[in-house]
Amino acid sequence: MQKYYNSFTDYCKNTFQRKLYRVALDANMTCPNRDGRIDHRGCIFCDEGGSGDFAIKYTGQSLTKEDLIYNHQDADAGDYIAYFQAYTNTYAPVETLEHLFSSALKDSLFCGLSIATRPDCIHEDTIALLKKLRQEYPDKFIWIELGLQTIHPKSALFIRRGYPLSVFDACVDALHAIDIPVIVHVILGLPNETKQDMIETLQYLNTKKIFGIKLQLLHYLKGCDLGRLYEKDPSLFHVLSLEEYIDIITDCIGYLDENIVIHRLTGDGASDLLLAPLWSMNKRYVLNQILHTLKIKNIQQGSFIHKCV
Repeated sequence: MQKYYNSFTDYCKNTFQRKLYRVALDANMTCPNRDGRIDHRGCIFCDEGGSGDFAIKYTGQSLTKEDLIYNHQDADAGDYIAYFQAYTNTYAPVETLEHLFSSALKDSLFCGLSIATRPDCIHEDTIALLKKLRQEYPDKFIWIELGLQTIHPKSALFIRRGYPLSVFDACVDALHAIDIPVIVHVILGLPNETKQDMIETLQYLNTKKIFGIKLQLLHYLKGCDLGRLYEKDPSLFHVLSLEEYIDIITDCIGYLDENIVIHRLTGDGASDLLLAPLWSMNKRYVLNQILHTLKIKNIQQGSFIHKCV
């Protein structure tokens, strides 16, 4: 069967000879965009749960499969990734981080960690800790997920990201220096961004030698400022149709370096919070349409790069 993109599922099967499943964890952290260091409002698209609506409260306790309410119960211990998801998961004293990350690495339930954070919240002591943990647990992996969303300054200002692109670049370099793989979050469909703008973000990331990417469709959610603005006047925003998104995402795949692992192609907004686009709730259909369009358009990951050479 022809593979049109470098999927996370295929990466796991090729690397670990099995599928792996993320377990979303909430380590009771906050964010500099919420506690006043940068802002009190959070990023404009982030809901009150800090993107951790289904996350398990985690303080370093041992977990069992019975604790994994929203996860695959048929998987074996060791098939799960401890995904520190809610808010900014390096925004705490390094002693707290060491306790949380070490506890998860010791847990036989987990084969590794994936830590979602901001590049402006990874400092020298964080890098030193990650290097230490990587040496102490050589049989388990540690990934860092960075919320970049876009390379374009106007969009970054609109979403209240709170740091310049140079901070992202420095963070990626520091993580590469200690051999920590980087996964980058990108939002497709930000207000006033064209398809070319989105492609330029991916082309930039091709130069950063990242391990993986999450391509997230912009969701307008209740409980965040973007959602409140949308509810007040939907005419202010162009919400992507399914057809527009399929056109954008398939072209983005064509411009993405074939070695980058695609961890996500759409989004998982909570149905009770989602205001728009409502078509995104049928995730299986969206993914099927993406694959169908890749076949019809004869696009494979990186194929547009090769055509340009």
